[in-house]
This record gives sequence, structure tokens and C-alpha cells, in this order.
Amino acid sequence: MATVPVTRDPTDRHDRIRAVRAKLRQPTPLSRESYALLLILAAAAVLYTWAIDRAAVHPYYSAAVRSMAADWHAFVFGGLDPSGSISVDKIPGALWPQALSVRILGPYNWAAVLPQVLEGLLAVWALHRIVRAWAGPLAGLLAALALTLTPVTVALNRHNIPDTLLVLLLVLAAGSLQKAVRTGRLLPLLVCGAWVGLAFQAKMLQAWLVLPVFAAVYQFAAPGPWWDRARRLLLAGFTALVVSCSWLLLVWASPAANRPYLDGTSNNNPFTLVFGYNGLSRFGHDPHALGAVAGTAASRTSGNTGWSMVVNHDVGPQIAWLLPLAVLALALGVWWRAGRPRTDGPRAGFLLWGGWLVMHLVVFSNSNGNHGYYTAALAPALAALTGGGIALFRSEYRAGGRRRAALPVAVGLTALWAAVIDGPHSEFAPWLLPVVLMLGLCGTVGLWTSGPRTTRAAMHSALAASLAAVLLAPAVWAASCLNPRYPGSPIEPLAGPVGPGFHGTHHHRAKVLRNPLNTPSARDTALLDYLSAHRSGEKYLLATQAAYGAEPLLRATPQPLLVMGGFTGLTPYPTAPRLKDLVSAHQLRYALLTTRRPSTPASVWVKKSCTPVSPSAYGQISDGSFTLYDCAGGN
Repeated sequence: MATVPVTRDPTDRHDRIRAVRAKLRQPTPLSRESYALLLILAAAAVLYTWAIDRAAVHPYYSAAVRSMAADWHAFVFGGLDPSGSISVDKIPGALWPQALSVRILGPYNWAAVLPQVLEGLLAVWALHRIVRAWAGPLAGLLAALALTLTPVTVALNRHNIPDTLLVLLLVLAAGSLQKAVRTGRLLPLLVCGAWVGLAFQAKMLQAWLVLPVFAAVYQFAAPGPWWDRARRLLLAGFTALVVSCSWLLLVWASPAANRPYLDGTSNNNPFTLVFGYNGLSRFGHDPHALGAVAGTAASRTSGNTGWSMVVNHDVGPQIAWLLPLAVLALALGVWWRAGRPRTDGPRAGFLLWGGWLVMHLVVFSNSNGNHGYYTAALAPALAALTGGGIALFRSEYRAGGRRRAALPVAVGLTALWAAVIDGPHSEFAPWLLPVVLMLGLCGTVGLWTSGPRTTRAAMHSALAASLAAVLLAPAVWAASCLNPRYPGSPIEPLAGPVGPGFHGTHHHRAKVLRNPLNTPSARDTALLDYLSAHRSGEKYLLATQAAYGAEPLLRATPQPLLVMGGFTGLTPYPTAPRLKDLVSAHQLRYALLTTRRPSTPASVWVKKSCTPVSPSAYGQISDGSFTLYDCAGGN
């Protein structure tokens, strides 16, 4: 019997297509969670961008950014000046986005800071997505809010220091690891290794601090036989190593004559730059480890070391407000899930973020000194533990039983801890501490005494008071970055009335904002005009003793400068014979020496062979700290 084919009415098919298209065109209403996230991101945008046209950018990094934006060779190798004679004393990965921004938008402070703003916003968004997948919507929103309101995060995102990019890339790495632990798939684990490798380009060895934690969490909690997990970890570790060392291998394979001399090294070796100058010399007792030159004084004598580093007078208000809540969340989050299957996801999340926090605390406490802004690397872990912990405590509170006490205890401890952190700064926002303590008392008592007969309005009031008690103090310190009285130091960005950026007066702001990109001071303008007028085909406009004298000039002009001695002034480049050859070949005529940096063979040769130029020749009155030398005819 023949089969009769079934025909479809083309009209019905077109109707269905039109219906689908109409549905797709209809706007999807945003959920309350989406609105809340948008509000958090909007608050972050305001905190990070307010008045960034007057941002106090780091003088050394911004000088390198201006140079890298002017020349692609300097861009790739991180040249401190456009000719790429000597590099910055770091891997230039974190400066690449800034240099691209300046190249596209122009040499302005806000153009150098804009990538940091975007990186900070992306970190908030990514942390929300990651914590949401781990502990639910409430935890994700609270984690995003806590990261947004972390004072040191706000201070950093308004500057151009590399830690902002480091934080973003490590957050993305944690998200990939979380996915790998949940699914057992290899690809997310390899992506995690790649993110860590990219973070290495931003801040070198500090990016590797999370690797032991990530490996332990994956080996413990991921599904599959232990050997398969170990094999995947080896592949991911190899990925992280290759991506981390990609720039080092590029530099190592490039002939020394075709790239900048590597600052911070006595042997022009990229591995010395990373593992010696920026590694062992800072964490050990040998300042010349692996051929490094002596590190900066600030890196070894900043005073931010030891187990009290995170809670000291300056650093505590930047990062430590949520520390008791995070520690309690870590302890109870792991304890309460004892006996669960090895692959338990919530416990793995607490181990991941808790391990991140503990590892950084241990390393910072045992290093030779840390800038306060280094602690920005703690912010994602503290924020994630805060969000996950409050969500966990809230669910246990609603379930009743003895565990319901965890939420009011966490709120009370956090409010009391605020008194410890804010106490030494009672002159700053004197109303803050009484309000926080009152909110903490109301929240704690309200939660503790609530019962079945408590009205919903009273419960919501207690929860609102608790949340305000937890976040109000860091929010006020974070908002201080918008106040011209607390501009933050260009080299030590901190929030509030602490650190070298705060002198208790509005007058300091003018000093901080001196010499923005492309706008030299009167002194530097006069010097640049004199050098340009007397230049006759030389490659270098000027040679300076260390980066100290070169920074304001590099920020103002794309002309090549020879930075003798690099950042510290101690890097053996150029040698005295090399400097003599440059002068003899008419590639250099003038040198600027300073009494504020140590003498080197090159600077001694300048003093011996060159003629001092009177400051009046270029319309200046010398303060004795700088002397310009004319090396025409030097021998």
C-alpha cells in the first residue's frame, strides 16, 4: 500500500517563525537581582571614575606608559623611554592596556587610568557570577557589593598600578577552577592555568600564590579517580607555566642589541628580573639574588610586614573590616559540611576562597615589606567569604536550631571589630563608629530575640541594620577617595587619612597632581625648550641619573631619553665606556645628574668629562638637587 506523503501548510510555518521573532523582540523584564547588580555596578562606576581626569597616576609607570604608547618596540618590551634603551623593572603586561588607551585617546591621566576602571568593574561583575554559581544569588550580590566597597580596591582602581589587573585575572581563574571542580572537565582547568599565566604578566610571582590552593582544592574536591585529577593538574600547571613565561622566553630569545636592557639586573637576563630582583631579593635576605641589583628601599623598609601587617594603622582600614566575618564563614562553612561527599560544592568553595585568603596572609606576613595596596589581592577572597558566609548563616537562621546564632554573632563581632580598626582614626568621620556600633547592637539584638511571632517588618529591619553595620565603615572609607582632601599618594594609593598621600590639608593635592601627562611644569618646560633648541641630530634628548629625573620629562614628551641606572639608579646600564661612545658618536650631548641618587661609574664619568650648565641658561634657579651637564667634546 502506497504511503501518502504528509504535506505541511507553509502558512503555518511562517506563522510560527513570526511568532518566535515577535517573542524575541519583546523586552525581557529584569529581575530584582539584575536591578540590584546594576545598582552595585553603577556605585562602583561612580567610586572608580569620579574626577579621574585629575587622577594621581604613578610617576614611574605613567612615564613608561607614555613611552610605550609612542613606539611599538617599546610597547612589546616595556621600554621606559620611546627608544627602548632600558626596560621598566617589571613585566609590562599590566601597562599594555594603559599604553593602548593612551595611544588611542591621547596622553592624559584619565586615559591611563581608564583601563583600571574597566578592570575593576569587570572584577565586580565576574565575582558576582562566580559566587552566585557557588552559593546563590544573595551571596553573589553581597560579594559584589563587598568588593565594590573595599577601600583599597577603590583607591587602586583610580590609579594606574598593576594590582587591579592582577585581581581581575585571578578572579577569572578562580571562576574557571570552580567550574572545573564542579564538572570534572579538563578545559576549564586549562583555562584556569591560562588566566593565572596572564596574571603573571601583570604582577609576576604574586600571581602564583593561588596555585597551591587551586591545586589542593581541585585534587580534593573534583570528581574522578585521583590519578586522572593529578594528570589534569599537571596539564593545567604546564599551561600556567608556558603562559607565565611567554614574555620571558620572547625576551630571552631576542638578541640583546635588539631589545632594551632589563632594569633591575646586572646580567640583562629576564629570569633575573622576575625571580631575582622581583622575587628572592624581596622575600629573602640577599638583595643581589640571581644577579639582581639592590631593590628599592621602599620594598624592604615599608614596615608593612609581620603577622599584624593587615591590621596595622594604615593597612587595616583599607582591607580588614570584614576579616572576622570571613574567618567565621570559613570555619563554620567547612565544619558544618563535615561528612559530606568529597565532591561537595559548597565546602569546596569555602576551601577555595579561604585558602586564597590564608595563603596571601602568610606570604605577606613573611616578606621583607609590602606596600599597603598589595592587600587588594585579599579583597576577592574576603568579599566571597562575606557573601557566602552571610547567605549560609541566613539560611541556618531561618531553619532554626542552635546554628541560628551564627548570624547575630557574626554581625556583632564585625561591628566590634570596626571599633578596633577605626579607633585610631577617631578624627576622621567621628560619627561613624557610634553609628556602626548602634546598628550592630540593633541588628544583633533584633536577630537574637526574634521568634515565630516577630513581624516580617521587624525581621527586615534587623537584617537591614545588620547589613549596614557590616558594610557602612568600609563604604565611608571607600567614599573618602572622592574627597579632594584624601587624594591618595601616586606611589602608595590608600583611602582615608593615612599613608604618604594624606597631609591633613588641601594643599597637598596640588603637589600630587603636579606634572600630569603631557603637561610639564614650568621648570621642565624651560629645560625641554633649552634641550630642543640646542639639539643637533643626537638620538637622545638627554641622559638622566636614574628614573627619578627622567619621569616628569618622559611624561611630558615622546622624545628619547637615556635613563642611566634604571629605576633605582644602580642598574649597570649604560657603562661608562658605553656612555663615552654615545657622546663620541654624537648620539648624546646633555646629562642631568641629581644628588638624590647614588653615584655610578657613568655619573662619575659625566662629572669628570662634561661641563656644568648654569641654570640661568634655561631660566631656572637651581635648588642644588639637579645639575645639567653639557658633554659636547667629552672624553
